[in-house]
Amino acid sequence: MLKRKGDSVMHLDLVDVFGSVAMKGNPLGVVHAAEDLSAEQMLALTQWLGFSETTFLLPPTDPAADYRVRIFYPAGELPFAGHPTLGSCHAWLEAGGMPKRTGMVVQECGVGLIDVRQDGELLAFRAPELTRTGQLTDEERAEAVRVAGVKEEAIVEAVHVANGPKWQLLRLRSAEDVLAAEPATEAPIGTDVGLAGPAGEEADFDWELRAFFANQHGAIREDPVTGSFNAGLAMHLFANGLAQGSYVAAQGCKTGADGRIVLTQDDDGSVWVGGRCTTIARGAELPALA
Repeated sequence: MLKRKGDSVMHLDLVDVFGSVAMKGNPLGVVHAAEDLSAEQMLALTQWLGFSETTFLLPPTDPAADYRVRIFYPAGELPFAGHPTLGSCHAWLEAGGMPKRTGMVVQECGVGLIDVRQDGELLAFRAPELTRTGQLTDEERAEAVRVAGVKEEAIVEAVHVANGPKWQLLRLRSAEDVLAAEPATEAPIGTDVGLAGPAGEEADFDWELRAFFANQHGAIREDPVTGSFNAGLAMHLFANGLAQGSYVAAQGCKTGADGRIVLTQDDDGSVWVGGRCTTIARGAELPALA
């Protein structure tokens, strides 16, 4: 069995993130005390679990951080992802983690330091700056339309909202257009396409979202609830006056999930992505991995 200094046993928690209730969000595997695992072992465990991501908690290398995390999805490693950020922070706190600053946890990951704050019963991360913006090219737009399976006439705009994952946003006329999309079955590895459309007045949320990515075999999967895409979308909406103050997004009904994400912009312009986290299983000890 693998152990780390201080006799802390490597173990696995299962966390539900962004669910309106438990087990209606996006599942996440969080491995504690993962120092002795290689990147190859981390990827193998991620692929075996089959979740959209699995994270591995490590001691920080930056003195400003409270912990470091490596984030894997079935096709490789990500510098940042949203629901893994909140789920990892939740698991770290439940395991007794004590942040250096009261009420604010600092996570170290591939894009640098990410602030995570406790906001009542929610955790919320500060959205990282977008790494790519602007209109999709004609070729990119055509491929995004093919991947997502949307009607061209439903598209209001097609833009980059990359923030680690290379999200391409197709903003549609309505939530109904989002739900009517029929995605393709295959796409190049690294494909990340998200849909967003405004909800009707009768809904208890403001925007309906769906997000698609290609797994390690090039098969398209729909993500139940996606923090990084919500972060990129929120940065775009707030920056362009399409949202003000705060709003609630829904995601996941096509996958059997019922996600709710709270997006808020502070007076200083910071955008926060919040949701509930629930521990489903805790403390499964992991043997030495091949």
